[in-house]
Amino acid sequence: MKLRHPVKADKFFKKEERQRIHETTVDVESRTVGEIVVAVVDQSSRYREANLFGALLLGSFISLIVTDLFFHDSIWAFIPLSFLLYFPSHLLCSKVPVLGRVLTGPRRRQLAVKEMALRTFYEKGLYKTKEGTGVLFFLSLLEKKVWVLADKGIHSKIHQPTLNKFAAMVSRGIQEGQACDALCEAIRGIGDLLATHYPASTTNPDELPDEVICGPGSGE
Repeated sequence: MKLRHPVKADKFFKKEERQRIHETTVDVESRTVGEIVVAVVDQSSRYREANLFGALLLGSFISLIVTDLFFHDSIWAFIPLSFLLYFPSHLLCSKVPVLGRVLTGPRRRQLAVKEMALRTFYEKGLYKTKEGTGVLFFLSLLEKKVWVLADKGIHSKIHQPTLNKFAAMVSRGIQEGQACDALCEAIRGIGDLLATHYPASTTNPDELPDEVICGPGSGE
């Protein structure tokens, strides 16, 4: 599910928007044993192979131009120039993450986001809830994708295609400049399903953080 242009995760939602998301999450969790976590990361992979390819491509391209202008298309100038220009080109590619997204295919980016979402799911302890009812809303900004994951206790009642609809809801809202509204609506929507299948218990402990989790992400 696509997002708008990438920004830093900790700047994606304003302070008042984070508070709205927090309040929405608390309200939903008061009606169900389900636990909802929202995570926003800068990127899901460093795309090392893309940086390598980009550096080779950029270095060779600049070398070709320089060779044509100053060395009469000499292969003996092109090869060492390409080698020398590889290193600053690689540094540039590593400093401009969006180049990694441009130089990788959609399947590679999709896999990276899925793997980072799973990693976040386990690192943040969503699998540890007593009823197995943790739900993760995962937003990866560089790749412009939203992923929704749920623990095994939920999948028996709420299947992945339904979770994908909530991800698409958030994606559309972000594209329309209504990220917070869309996310809160999606949280309430999945909360209604959770309340139906997994209503609140008499104790109903709050097992996971309700604040938006932000981080660089990266992965490999």
